[in-house]
Amino acid sequence: MANFDEEFVNTINQPGRVGVLATADADGKPNAAYFGSPRLNVEGQLIMGMMNNRSLANLEVNPYAVFFIVKEAPVGFTTPGWRLYLECKQIDREGKVLAKVKKAMAAGAGEKAAAGIKAGVVFEVTKIRPLVDTSK
Repeated sequence: MANFDEEFVNTINQPGRVGVLATADADGKPNAAYFGSPRLNVEGQLIMGMMNNRSLANLEVNPYAVFFIVKEAPVGFTTPGWRLYLECKQIDREGKVLAKVKKAMAAGAGEKAAAGIKAGVVFEVTKIRPLVDTSK
C-alpha cells in the first residue's frame, strides 16, 4: 500500500477513537475484538500488541484481517470512520517489535497491561474503505 499522509495517520491514532479487529480462523469462523492500542505509521503499517487470545491464534493460521475504526461514538451515517484491510506480516513473540509495543503500552495503560502483551504484530494495510461505502 502507498504511504499515508501524516494527517490521516494522526486521525487513525487519535486517543479516544474506537477500533475493532476482525479476524477469521482457518475454517473461516469469524472473531471481532476491541483494541485501543494499534498504531498506524506513514509507511502503511498498523502495529499492535496482543495477548494470547483468539485474534492472535486466528492470525497465526490466517493472516487477513480488517480493522474497523470510528473517530467517535455514538456512530451515525456521518461519523468519520474507516475500514483498514490488513495482511499480517510479522508476529514477534520476542524482539524489537514486542519490546516497542510493551513500552508504549506501559506508558499509556500501565505496567500491568504491558505485562499481558505476548506478541507485537505488524500488518500491512492493503486497502482502505470508508465507514459507509455503497460501492461493490
